[in-house]
Amino acid sequence: MGIYILISVLILVVCVLLIMVVLVQNSKGGGLASNFSSSNQFMGVRKTADFLEKSTWTLAVILLALSLLSIFVIPKNQGVARTQESEIQKQINDSKTQPIKDFQSPPGQKGN
Repeated sequence: MGIYILISVLILVVCVLLIMVVLVQNSKGGGLASNFSSSNQFMGVRKTADFLEKSTWTLAVILLALSLLSIFVIPKNQGVARTQESEIQKQINDSKTQPIKDFQSPPGQKGN
């Protein structure tokens, strides 16, 4: 159970980091931000964009790997296997199906 909690916390941390990295990036699609940011670009902006793109892909791959790893460490019932019945299933099992007394079939249909 401890490893599952550790992986779950790591997944949350990676998600928060991924959100922050994506929000820091400049949009490549043009849009409204491209009109204002073209005058503020320096020589080192491309290296920063490369770093942010690489970190986005790295965090995405880590998130995928942690998600797949979490499947294998999900805690399972290792004790006595108890079957839990729903309330509907209990009602079905408790009430034996008995024919309805004084049942009248709809007009125009013959009985069994």
